[in-house]
Amino acid sequence: MSASKPRKVDNENRVFHDEWTELYAFTLPARSTQPVCLLCHQHVAVVKSSNIKRHYDKHRTSFERDYPLKSALRSQHLLELRARYDRSQRIMTNAFTGQQRALECSLRVAWVLGQNKKPFADCAVVKKCALEIVKTLTDGKQQEELCKKVAEIPMSATTATRRCEVLTEDVLQQLDEAVRGVPVGLAVDESTDVTDNAQLLVYVRFFNKEKKVFCEDLLGVAPLKTSTKGEDIYKAIKEMLTERGIDMKLVVSITTDGAPSMVGRERGAVARMKEDHGELISYHCIIHQTVLCALLSDEYKEVMDVMMKMINFLRESSSLQHRLLREYLHEVDAEADDLLLHNNVRWLSKGRVLERFWAIREEIGAFLSQLRSNKATRFSCFLEDDEKMDIVAFLVDITSHLNKLNLKLQGKDNSICDLMMAVSAFQRKLEVFREDLQGECAHFPSVQQQVQGQRDLSAFVDFVDRLTENFSQRFDSFTLGQQLTLFIQDPFLITDVRGFSKEVTQLFKWAEAGPLQMELVDLQADVALKEQFGGSESATFWMEMVPGKGFTGLSKIALYTLTMFGSTYSCEAAFSTMNIVKDKYRNRLTNDHLHMCLRMALTSFEPRFKKLAGKDGARFSRAPLSE
Repeated sequence: MSASKPRKVDNENRVFHDEWTELYAFTLPARSTQPVCLLCHQHVAVVKSSNIKRHYDKHRTSFERDYPLKSALRSQHLLELRARYDRSQRIMTNAFTGQQRALECSLRVAWVLGQNKKPFADCAVVKKCALEIVKTLTDGKQQEELCKKVAEIPMSATTATRRCEVLTEDVLQQLDEAVRGVPVGLAVDESTDVTDNAQLLVYVRFFNKEKKVFCEDLLGVAPLKTSTKGEDIYKAIKEMLTERGIDMKLVVSITTDGAPSMVGRERGAVARMKEDHGELISYHCIIHQTVLCALLSDEYKEVMDVMMKMINFLRESSSLQHRLLREYLHEVDAEADDLLLHNNVRWLSKGRVLERFWAIREEIGAFLSQLRSNKATRFSCFLEDDEKMDIVAFLVDITSHLNKLNLKLQGKDNSICDLMMAVSAFQRKLEVFREDLQGECAHFPSVQQQVQGQRDLSAFVDFVDRLTENFSQRFDSFTLGQQLTLFIQDPFLITDVRGFSKEVTQLFKWAEAGPLQMELVDLQADVALKEQFGGSESATFWMEMVPGKGFTGLSKIALYTLTMFGSTYSCEAAFSTMNIVKDKYRNRLTNDHLHMCLRMALTSFEPRFKKLAGKDGARFSRAPLSE
């Protein structure tokens, strides 16, 4: 025999009758199925007259003696009891709202600290600071009330950790909703944290339909626990895409640093991804390529190495010597009070080191002449060699130009077209530099100051020629051609329609040349669109002004092109953030908490604080005011 189903009173649709208030002094609170006695505030489990009457009979004698049935006195007293009960409920509701506000404060403090890469334990410090501010700015009853409210905010280190978990889950949910069903571009890089754990970091670029802008955000961070081979990277990327609900077919492009594990022909991560998605576009980070173009060789490399050794000798060989150098520079009133150290990891490092040295080279030479060591003597001789110093002067100027290019290529939210335009402009500048070295050296002030027209500069011209050739080899055959770049920046300037369609079909295998040519001609003939384009950015024009109907192919090409990453700058910047978050003082931070901290520090989304604070679980802190 089957067991009978349990009875569910809530589903029986029982009705509370208004006359029961007059007869039995009961009321039914809003959003409740249990009547409550106005005399003792006890609840009755079921909306049923017999149950209510049975409870009322306990108080009937005294209550009916003082307040007879159907009397005006009884009705007035019941109204007062009802009003008193409603006020008590409002007080409880306000108390719960206070708890929600305390929770929201806790969430907001945890978020601000997370975005500024601060430890979880700093929440308690913020609470102490807030209490001190309240005590200083207020007094009397106001101070007492505010101190009590601040003290009730839960902000211990453990609580802050839980808050960060909630916040990251919320912004991650927003990211999932934003990337669902839209084309994306990926930027991938791998590095190690302070404890030698390999971390794979993946950034995603996509068009946010809600905000109507192209966004770059952290897709995910994955620890590579053993090896960092192409297979490991491939599996980690695939797992991230699956977890975020991104179809592999919607990944337009992937940008890497060109490491063998990334771009290996057979076992690299990119090659394995292309087996799943044959139309995937892959390319080497543009910033890395410009750095490779400018690698030094022969005597230029020798001079640069000597310069770095000399600077390291002055700064790092002896703390006493470094202090003496700084004091000497201060005494002679030099333009700078110290030398800079170079770092091969930093893209702009050597150029800035050379600029600083050149500004105080005479003072450095005088300081070296005072030192009594063989190394100092060799470096003094090096500084007195005119040919070597000519090369140093040239390196100061040419690295300065390369650094300016590098700065243009850096930064978030730069499309691949912006980067290619900067590279193309620099290639034209190299032609100007070549002619300038054969003339007035207007773009090489250090060389002009050093040689003063007394020496042959043909060797420097040869250097610029080699630099021009390196840029041509890497970028003249780059995947993104000039016609496609011009199409994104200003489609109305394209005159070679067939050349444009050829570039597009070579890059995007799904594109058809014929329809694209017709759409481009129609677009250029649209006077209204041409007028709108003049006062808008290219991304805004393509995503908001160009109608999808009639220009389907062109709109899709613009969307796919603007989705592509131009460099791995975002990844490199994220690794700098990782080194701040997980430093030697927080080296026990787990991978999960590290990734959580990176998410808060790097995401472009804002948590929905009101929604999170409105969920169940809001509690006041029980910590004493002294804490």
